[in-house]
Amino acid sequence: MGFFAGLNDEKYDRQYKDSDLFRRIVSYFKPQTKRLVWVTVLVMIIAGIGAALPVVVSNMVNLLEGEPTLTAISLVGLAVLLIGIGLWGLNWARRSLVIRAVGDVVLDLRTRAFRAAAEHDLSFYDQFSSGRIVSRITSDTNDFGQLIIIVTDVGAQFVQAFILGVVLFRTDLNLSLILLAFLPVIFAIASGFRILARRVTRRGMKAMSDVNAAIKETISGISIAKNFRQEASIFQSFDESNQQSYQVNVQRGFVLSLVFPTLNALGGIFAAILVYIGGLNAAQGILTVGAWYLFIISLDQFFFPVLNLSAFWAQIQAGLSAAERAFALIDADPNVIQTDSKDVPRLAGKIHFDDLHFRYTDNEPILTRFNLLIHPGETLALVGHTGAGKSSIAKLITRFYEFQQGRLLMDDQDIRTFDLAQYRKQLGIVSQAPFLFSGTVADNIRYAAPGVSDGEMLQMAREIGDGEWLETLPKGIQTEVGERGARLSMGQRQLVALMRVLMQKPAIFILDEATASIDPFTEWQIQQALNLILKNSTSILIAHRLSTVKAADRIVVMDKGSIIEEGNHDGLLTQNGHYATLYNTYFRHQSLAYIEQARELVGDD
Repeated sequence: MGFFAGLNDEKYDRQYKDSDLFRRIVSYFKPQTKRLVWVTVLVMIIAGIGAALPVVVSNMVNLLEGEPTLTAISLVGLAVLLIGIGLWGLNWARRSLVIRAVGDVVLDLRTRAFRAAAEHDLSFYDQFSSGRIVSRITSDTNDFGQLIIIVTDVGAQFVQAFILGVVLFRTDLNLSLILLAFLPVIFAIASGFRILARRVTRRGMKAMSDVNAAIKETISGISIAKNFRQEASIFQSFDESNQQSYQVNVQRGFVLSLVFPTLNALGGIFAAILVYIGGLNAAQGILTVGAWYLFIISLDQFFFPVLNLSAFWAQIQAGLSAAERAFALIDADPNVIQTDSKDVPRLAGKIHFDDLHFRYTDNEPILTRFNLLIHPGETLALVGHTGAGKSSIAKLITRFYEFQQGRLLMDDQDIRTFDLAQYRKQLGIVSQAPFLFSGTVADNIRYAAPGVSDGEMLQMAREIGDGEWLETLPKGIQTEVGERGARLSMGQRQLVALMRVLMQKPAIFILDEATASIDPFTEWQIQQALNLILKNSTSILIAHRLSTVKAADRIVVMDKGSIIEEGNHDGLLTQNGHYATLYNTYFRHQSLAYIEQARELVGDD
C-alpha cells in the first residue's frame, strides 16, 4: 500500500488509499488550524536560526585569520549565545503547541473509537477479541499521537537542512556535490537497518503480547488455579513467556543500538573526506578556512534529519498503521442495521416473530421459519435443553443480533424501524450472571435510572421481603460491591440487578435466569422482586427455577430452534410430553412436595 502501509488482522480492517488516509488524518487536525499555522511559522524561524548558527561560527573562524578585536569576538560570542537561547525558547513554544494539538486530536480519535466500540452489537464481540479492541482504543491512538510529534520534529529538521543546503551550495559547489554523494550511502545503510529493525520489533511485540495474554488469563482464572493448587504451574507458564520475551527484546535492543553508532561512524568517515578535500582547497586558496569549517560543522546538521527519519521510520510506519487500525474500528459496518429511526412511544409489548430465520454463522442455523406471538403484558417462560434457541430469541428482541429473513414486529411495527437507543431504553434485562460495576449498591441500582433518589430506592427495596435483604448488607445501599460484585453473594447480586430493572420501569423485561444454587429465603425474595416487575411489563423468562416457570402465563417448550409444546404448567404436565420429561429431570426436585417427600424418606431411614 506504499507509504501508508497498515495491518490487516481482523475482518473489519480495511485498506485505505494513501490519499484517503492522509485526508482522514488532516481532517482530524482541521480544528487545530490556528495552532498548526503558528507551528509552521515557528518551524521556519527555528530552521532559519539553526542554519544561521554554523554560518556565524564559520565567519568567526575567518575573523580569527586576521587580527580580531575584542569587540568583534564579543559580538560573535553574543550572537551565538542569543541563537542558542532563541532556539531553546522557540523549540519549547513549538513543542508545546504540537503536544497540545496532538493531545486534542488523540482525545477526539480515542473518543470516537470508544463510542464506535460501545455502539457495536454483541455479535461484533463474538467475532473479535475484546483485548485487541481495547488495544486499538488505547495503544493505537497513542501511537498515532507519537507519529505526529515525530513527523513535526523531523519535518523541522528537514527545513533546516534545506536552508543550510542552499547556503552550502552558494558557498562552494564542489564540496556541496560531494556532500550530496554521501546521501545515497546513508539511505542504503539506514534502509537495511529499517528492515532488520522492523523484523525484530515485530517479534518483540509478539513476544510481549504473549506475556500479556499469559498474565490476563492467569489473573482471570486465579481462583481456579488456587482451587487446584496450580500456582507453580501458572508461574512456569508465565516464566516461559517472560523468558522468551526477554530473549527476543534483548536481541531487538542489540539491533536497534547499532543504528546510530553505525550511522555516526559513517558520518565520521564522510567528515574525514571533507577535511581532506576541503583542507587541500583551503591550502590552495580555492576556499576560505571559514567556508571549509562551515562544511565540516554542517555535516551533522545536514545528515541529522536523514538519520532521524531512518531511525524513526519503523515508528512512523507503526503510527500510520495505528491510525488505520483506529479508523477501521470507527468505520466497521454494524451487523445490526436499522432501516429507520422512528420515535418510540411507550411500548405495549406485543411481540411477533413472523417466519423468522436466524443463524450466528452461515453453517449454524438456530431458528428456521420461526413463529411466535407474545401478547402485551404476558409473562412467557422459555424452557428447553441447552442450544434450543431460548437465548437467541432474547438477543433478537433486544436487537443485539441481526436476523437474516422474516420479520420481527413490536406492537405491529417492524423492529428495524425504531430509533435503537429509544427502543432499548424500554428494555429491562437481567443476564444469567448479573454484572455489577465497582461502586456502591446504590450506584449500580441507579445505573439505568440516574435520577432515582436514595429514598425511592429504599422504598422499592422494602417491598421485597420487607427489606430484610438490605439488612444483610453492611452499609445498606451504600455497601461497596467490589469488582464485578465480588463482595456480594450470587443471590444479593441478582437482587441488585432486579432492583436496577425495577427502577427503570421497563415495558419489556427479559430474564436469563441464573442456575446458581441459592437458599430458599433468597429465592423467595427474588421471586417477590420478579413479581413486581412482571405485573407491569411484557416478560420473557429463560427459566431454570420451578418457581419462575410456574409464575408464567404461558410456557413455550423449545427444541433445536422450534416450538414443540406450549401451555401452562399443569396442562403441559398432563400431556406427559417433553415438558414433563424436563420437569422430572430438572424442576421436580425444586418442588416443595418433592423436598418434603425426601425428608420423609430420610426420616424413615
